[in-house]
Amino acid sequence: MTTTPTPLTTSLQAGPSRELLLSTPFLLKRLGMAVKERSLAAFESTGLNPQHHAVLSLLDELERNGYVERRRDPGDRRRHLVSLTPAGGEALLELRAIAKRVEKEFLAPLDADERRMLHALLLELARCHDPRCAGARITAARPAKSA
Repeated sequence: MTTTPTPLTTSLQAGPSRELLLSTPFLLKRLGMAVKERSLAAFESTGLNPQHHAVLSLLDELERNGYVERRRDPGDRRRHLVSLTPAGGEALLELRAIAKRVEKEFLAPLDADERRMLHALLLELARCHDPRCAGARITAARPAKSA
């Protein structure tokens, strides 16, 4: 019995394999990276880097930009008290608006009900897997139903 060899073919498919596309953790990771990249690009025009790995470097940057003031705690000289300046308050409003815009653009393929469902499911996962979210109870404002 002779068999004809089957030529090996390689898939030049761009993107992840089917196995990865069927993996929810993979999709969450990829989407997290994608929204992070979009956010960094959107925040770039503000001159602030929201991805600090050390609190002191973040405070140094915010103070340098005039967004916060640091002063020694008169009751404990080891501590600094940090307060938001008026310029910092304005910058915070701008950053929140940018974050909302990025979120709206990123989730644009989903309708309002799908966005609520996605958020509810992610919040439930966060409650189970992130101790900081364990007690989180958020009731989203729902649009009034027309009669």
